Amino acid sequence: MSTNQSNKTLAAVEGGAIRKYQILVVGNTRLGYLIKFELITLLCGWVPGALGLALRRIFYPRLFKSVGKGVVFGANLTLRHPEKISLGDNVVLDDNCLIDAKGESNRGITIGNDVFVGRNTILSCKNGDIILEDRVNIGFNSEIFSSGTVRLGADTLIAAYVYIVGGEGYDLRLTDLPIAKQPVYDYGTSVTIGAGAWIGAKAVILNNLTLGQGCVVGAGAVVTRAVPDNTIVGGIPAKVLGERKP
Repeated sequence: MSTNQSNKTLAAVEGGAIRKYQILVVGNTRLGYLIKFELITLLCGWVPGALGLALRRIFYPRLFKSVGKGVVFGANLTLRHPEKISLGDNVVLDDNCLIDAKGESNRGITIGNDVFVGRNTILSCKNGDIILEDRVNIGFNSEIFSSGTVRLGADTLIAAYVYIVGGEGYDLRLTDLPIAKQPVYDYGTSVTIGAGAWIGAKAVILNNLTLGQGCVVGAGAVVTRAVPDNTIVGGIPAKVLGERKP
């Protein structure tokens, strides 16, 4: 193969890889937006301390769909499809978070006012939507995954290491195929947590559930059924332990 042919092949491979990166990560195939995305994240994303906070406050809003006043962007944020992410006023995205609004037909991630997202937390869409209403507080190392809709009501408190999944799974009755090769099965893709709920550390909230207003989920619980308003649940699987009464 000649040098000229090698250069053309290399250019084609690189062009394909860049376009794939734009589709999967950037969410925009315009060259100008790619350059802006790369420059802003490269020059501002890793900078520590007050200087980093100041630089990100100036430049990061240019990447998002909308950004309110007083938003704090921590260091080393990983952003995917930021043009599908809306942030209200006084939002805090702590260090090392992944905010991923990826999808072809979804609306993405909407975060209300005065929301705190703790460090190392993952908000991940697989063509789904995530909605955090006003004053939601999420502890560190938690994950919210959505291929449908996951909504956290106002003033919901999420402790550390919580996993909430509004997504698809596999049909365990199919034994003739390895699970990894099975078609995805829709078990129900919506999770709604009512206003003022408290989810304890390391709790797991599974698909197609509604947790009522003011409910409490104990630490380490695995919730597989709906939880009424002001009800306290715990255990694996979670069972009713009591009610919150005046």
